[in-house]
Amino acid sequence: MNKALDALLDLLDLEQIEEDIFRGVSRSAIVPRVFGGQVAAQALVAAGRTVPGERLAHSLHAYFLRAGDPGAPIVYTVDRIRDGRSFTTRRVVAVQHGQPIFHLSASFQTYEEGLEHQADMPPAPAPETLPTAAQMLPRYADHFLDPGVVDRMLEARAAVDLRYVDAPPYGSVGEPREPRSQVWFRTNGKLADDPLLHVCLATYVSDMTLLDSVLLAHGRGGWATGDVVGASLDHAMWFHRPFRADEWLLYDQESPSASGGRGLGQARIYTQDGRLAISVIQEGVVRVPR
Repeated sequence: MNKALDALLDLLDLEQIEEDIFRGVSRSAIVPRVFGGQVAAQALVAAGRTVPGERLAHSLHAYFLRAGDPGAPIVYTVDRIRDGRSFTTRRVVAVQHGQPIFHLSASFQTYEEGLEHQADMPPAPAPETLPTAAQMLPRYADHFLDPGVVDRMLEARAAVDLRYVDAPPYGSVGEPREPRSQVWFRTNGKLADDPLLHVCLATYVSDMTLLDSVLLAHGRGGWATGDVVGASLDHAMWFHRPFRADEWLLYDQESPSASGGRGLGQARIYTQDGRLAISVIQEGVVRVPR
């Protein structure tokens, strides 16, 4: 396991300071605010630690309320909304400086057999044939307002091997494309077998690229090129089937709509052998600077 993944796992290992109250810290991010995937993953950790181990996360719904301060701890308070025979529901509020910055509702279920069908996995090249971030990002250094962004991106994503199937938004500025994007990802090292850990790692990564497809539709490069400003507004995930975040997962993303200064991204995450593991939807602020 590499040091970056160790550091990320430490980040998700929240300190319990009271019953149903946990405290987390933040890592340096590419921009001067807490990365949304981090606070979502930490909130899910907090919820999961109040749920019996045999009940697995099957959905989460979250709102990003305020930009988080990466220099201050985040306190997560868990409300035990319901403990039923099959389902458990938790609500988590993340607080900094006395104000809520994030709200999450998560549901957990005891495993049971049921009807089975799924959407087919779309075609995609094998991940091993695609360039790594370290190989790809330096190609676009002159596209960024600050060339130092490349190093910050590589540092922020060092725990995860994330590979674009096609050029990312900042690689095709000024050239509108189909609002669709694919990336393969897995952690840079093996993980323990705890299902909650794999779900939390997938939650962490899910916020990295989901709004790319919004930018592609308009030929925009993103915040690093200075042609849009944005932030996540809300995020929802459904966990359909078991998966491992340390094995390749295909993140197939598209944007059906952008309007009113907001863009919508929706996605499906598949295992390499074609099982639909997760569905994701996110809306974010996407504004053109004046």
